[in-house]
Amino acid sequence: MFLFHRLATILLLSLASPITFAQGTSTTQQQQQQNNRRPQSAGKIRSNADLAMSEGRFDDAIQYCKQAIELEPQNALNYYKRYRVYNRMNKLESALSDLTKALEYESTKMAYRHQRAKLLVSLGQCNQAVEDYALLMSDSGKGQDASIVDEARKATDCAADINRATVAFTRGNYRLSYDVLTRVLSQTERADDLLFMKAESAFHIGEYYSAVSDTARILKNHGSHLDAYRLRGDAYYRLGENDMAINHYREALKSDPEHKGCKAGHKKVKALVKKVKKAEEAMSAGNYEEALSKWQQAIVLDDSLTVFNHPTLLKISECYSKLGKHNDAIATVRKYMAVSGDTIQGNVALGDALMESEQYEEAVRTYRQAFEDAPEGEDKHIREKLQKAETALKQSKQKNYYKILNVSRQATSKEIKKSYRELALKWHPDKNTGDSKEEAEKMFQDISEAYEVLSSDELRGKYDRGEDVFENQGGGGGHRDAHQFFRQHFNNGGGGGGGQRFSFHF
Repeated sequence: MFLFHRLATILLLSLASPITFAQGTSTTQQQQQQNNRRPQSAGKIRSNADLAMSEGRFDDAIQYCKQAIELEPQNALNYYKRYRVYNRMNKLESALSDLTKALEYESTKMAYRHQRAKLLVSLGQCNQAVEDYALLMSDSGKGQDASIVDEARKATDCAADINRATVAFTRGNYRLSYDVLTRVLSQTERADDLLFMKAESAFHIGEYYSAVSDTARILKNHGSHLDAYRLRGDAYYRLGENDMAINHYREALKSDPEHKGCKAGHKKVKALVKKVKKAEEAMSAGNYEEALSKWQQAIVLDDSLTVFNHPTLLKISECYSKLGKHNDAIATVRKYMAVSGDTIQGNVALGDALMESEQYEEAVRTYRQAFEDAPEGEDKHIREKLQKAETALKQSKQKNYYKILNVSRQATSKEIKKSYRELALKWHPDKNTGDSKEEAEKMFQDISEAYEVLSSDELRGKYDRGEDVFENQGGGGGHRDAHQFFRQHFNNGGGGGGGQRFSFHF
């Protein structure tokens, strides 16, 4: 019995030992977990932020700084640490906010004030920077520092320039404000308010590409800057890039459908685009009366839109030429040249109008001027026009087949055939008797000769190049009998022999 109790005691003790050990282990782990859950000190968190920043983990560094601020909201160092991270991230507005907060809690910290003064200059806030530099200069430790003295002088000059530019802009002296702001912005890193003022100044003095470039930088930093969208749309409109203008107006109108500037700009550009489309469609269809009307309506939508209105004068001139209103065509081109200067494009257009009006000598002179002014490699089409004008001039002193058939040099084969049939019937010798018969005989012969040449692609090509189209052309021979030629075209190739005349019955 004694032995039994002894064994039972040993067994109970052996079973109790591991339970006690297990309980001991569990208590240690719990204590460790509790220690892990204890909040870290602000100093430790700042150290973590420094480490994250050194490793380029800026988002983590911001979070650590935020935790430190929550623990010590009145500790200037926490805000200064976060300022440094924002500065590295190029989030300069946020950096300035934290640096200002740090100075609220430790206003005598001159290192903070010096950093803020430099940051204010980078942001174009030079007036505020001058105030910080004044405090730095009054400090016994910083006031004698040559680099700070130089920085203070530059900040003072910057503030004076900003004031000068602002006054100039307010008074409408946009050239001065543009020039001064260009100088100021060369010393800043990101000053979007000043950059927008410069962009507006650029727009007002016609520096539209500069306005486009500056507003692009603004929108990169502030994607919701609706006035930048408006100004950029206006600049594209002035450059004649209507699709880009519409895109920018629409982007702003997504955020504010009633934005006054973008709404008005969008309406104006759409009206112009609509007129242009209708004019181009009419020209493609050969409806030059309609095209002329639409072009004329388009240029009065905005008298100041020279990038559109001036080139459109050339389209109007082309319509006049196609309509046979040659004097109007020439006058319109000269109007273009009066506002645009003696340009290559203007001289080519004038040459075209002169060719249409058969003023060949003047056309040759005008094309030659354009050819001489054109850069090498870009003068091929002008040389071709000049050669055609010289050929036309030569032909004008001989027989002008186009003039005989009363068609333009650009006439289609269908137009040439129609004119021939009408004129041949009109001047057929059988229809003209008495004193007019001899004249009719000559006209009938010339009309047939002209049609023979212009109805043949080969002969017309030679004629247009100024080459002889018939053998012994100088002697007047080579072409077929006019009456035979007439019968072929009015009787489908049938008819009698040789010189048999075609009889008319009226």
